[in-house]
Amino acid sequence: MNALKKIKYSYRSEQKHWVGDGFHVYGLLRPTDDLNKFISPFVMLDYASPKEFSSSKQRRGVGEHPHRGIETVTFAYQGEVEHRDSSGGGGVIKPGDVQWMTAGSGLVHDEYHSDEFSKKGGTFEMVQLWINLPKRNKMTMPKYQEISNQDIPKILLGENTELRVIAGTYKGQKGPSSTFSEINMYDIISKENKKVSLKFKNGSNTVILIMCGELEIENQTFRDKNILIFEQEGNEVAFKVANDFKALILNGDPIDEPIVAHGPFVMNTKEEIYKAFTDYQNGKMGSL
Repeated sequence: MNALKKIKYSYRSEQKHWVGDGFHVYGLLRPTDDLNKFISPFVMLDYASPKEFSSSKQRRGVGEHPHRGIETVTFAYQGEVEHRDSSGGGGVIKPGDVQWMTAGSGLVHDEYHSDEFSKKGGTFEMVQLWINLPKRNKMTMPKYQEISNQDIPKILLGENTELRVIAGTYKGQKGPSSTFSEINMYDIISKENKKVSLKFKNGSNTVILIMCGELEIENQTFRDKNILIFEQEGNEVAFKVANDFKALILNGDPIDEPIVAHGPFVMNTKEEIYKAFTDYQNGKMGSL
């Protein structure tokens, strides 16, 4: 018997802020006491909505900075990002690609518009997501997954509606990302009016970021830059999409552990946060 998950929170951000000089973002998920229960294992989400950048000889982006206790996932929709980190990971992601960095015990990295994109300029659109690591994996070895568009399974839901399985499974198709907790991560692009139904585990958390178009659910219509956060009860999310629709769908088993987040570090206790800052200052997370 299917029971629909109901919306717990919905909101839209009108405020953009700069991350470095290359990412002009809406901050749509943040770790707060109210939200944590319903968004875990996801911690933070920034959406860089489509923005035109002129050609430049200077690369725009974010300089060297540390992370510990999380994974950062960057989804490229338009434009290109180049990444490098102190564990040796790095590469350029292009439209449709995903970059998955496990910070684990700690590293430093930087992220810039690629040389090619900087030279030409153009439209830039990205999502960056932080995923919490369970306590037992917080100090895991850092690693880097470069996931190219061609390796992501694509499933037609209608004549002009496509779902990509980035992580987890959908109808037996498995996504290419390796994860530390149970996560399903899809994006959907649709050029038609279409009903969509997704099955998820009862007790899991589900978040939808609408990037474009309209989503109709519970007799309400939500548009771009809306984020929907669902109740844990229920095993199905059903909605209708229209008007050149694009969304990112996140689902995962909640990590039922304390969260202390400060700056680039997400740990379980304040002491672990102090330790992260000390380790970084003492060069234990490496350098580029």
